[in-house]
Amino acid sequence: MKASDKVYESLRADIVEWRLAPGTVLAEVEQSERLGVSRTPVREALGRLVADGLAVQQRGRGAIVSEVSEDHVEDLFVLRRALECASAREAAKSAQRSAFNQLAGRFEAAVAEVEVPGSRESYYQLVQLLDESIDKAADNKYLSNALRTLRVNLQRVRRMAKDNPERLKASASEHAAIARAIASGNQEVAAAATTVHLHQSFTHIMAHAAGSERQSP
Repeated sequence: MKASDKVYESLRADIVEWRLAPGTVLAEVEQSERLGVSRTPVREALGRLVADGLAVQQRGRGAIVSEVSEDHVEDLFVLRRALECASAREAAKSAQRSAFNQLAGRFEAAVAEVEVPGSRESYYQLVQLLDESIDKAADNKYLSNALRTLRVNLQRVRRMAKDNPERLKASASEHAAIARAIASGNQEVAAAATTVHLHQSFTHIMAHAAGSERQSP
């Protein structure tokens, strides 16, 4: 892996996991010293983060971690609904769609497992597998490329709402419904199941954001 790729992956993970909070200045010298590389790969990585929307360039300050506001979340979900519903419809046309029945079974099992300590990372990996499977079945590189960039931002937003056991259980059931719908080959049901999941996810994130604002001094 190139040095710039390593720097990009490291900084992206720190931003997504909120180790680098919104507004943090991503100074080239500081980051190169922290990560043990020259300034060139840091500069290249920062350019990619800006392209992803995870950082912004500010005159006189260089790159800083981008803010996450309620308007930002709402805009992300408008795009997410359009892309993911389209992708689910395309996946439901796939000749290999029956494989989604197995994924649905894994999500149904996960409903009882997400409360077990240490199981949540495995659950997020399962969600990623479903995303990748839908991308592959949809077989549309323009959709998958757009979703890839969007999901990086969504990971950060998702962390903003923390891990709520009841929400994770409901989310697992919703993902199972999406997978079953795709396996059935019914494009409109697949899109509808996706819409339900996205609505519930958006509502949960916004409710948490509102609660955090009320608790702020």
